Amino acid sequence: MSTTADAPPRERLSETEYRERLRELPPSAKLVAKVLEGDAPLSQGRLAEETLLPDRTVRYALKRLEESDIVGSRYSFKDARKQVYFLRT
Repeated sequence: MSTTADAPPRERLSETEYRERLRELPPSAKLVAKVLEGDAPLSQGRLAEETLLPDRTVRYALKRLEESDIVGSRYSFKDARKQVYFLRT
């Protein structure tokens, strides 16, 4: 998982590019992205609660979203043991 503290800053996605990349992903990834649109950054556990998806499905969705450069992650300021996720748009 990438962290924003160690990685060079990335260009933000345009709305068109965001939608095009999202279109190719499974429904679980689209749901996770939709939740992050409204309330980010969120931990994997919180995403599972908000989406009502199993932890394993959320992990898979986050992996696919990160591979598509739609979602980024960083360590939580509240609990450095946890990663939190946010949209790159």
